[in-house]
Amino acid sequence: MNEPAVEIVGLNRFVRQLKQLEPELLDELKGANKDLASAVESAARGLVPNRSGVLSSSLRSSGTARTGVVRAGKARVPYAGPIHFGWARRNIKPNPFLWNALDSRRDEVEARYLAELERVSSEVSDRG
Repeated sequence: MNEPAVEIVGLNRFVRQLKQLEPELLDELKGANKDLASAVESAARGLVPNRSGVLSSSLRSSGTARTGVVRAGKARVPYAGPIHFGWARRNIKPNPFLWNALDSRRDEVEARYLAELERVSSEVSDRG
């Protein structure tokens, strides 16, 4: 099965310290996470099943200081989960379009994210 997440050891501590020392850099980290999530969202748009376009239009991305997130579905699109993960009782085979989108961009996302963490970290060091 695909691995949909990457864990950075010490990230929570880094973000807490960043919040205390350089809160404006926290916004830059949020922006970078949003940009990376948007890149995965763009890849997912090409992979999502497109019968009516409603599921594709429900894709959205966001970023926090700790993570970037891509979501699919909402109250009016409750079938996003069964499409992505499958539903054996209804003979719906899994189509993990979000995970596949991340897999297709994983190297780029990891490299850009680590570069951003290093940039922010060195900027804090330079100011301190």
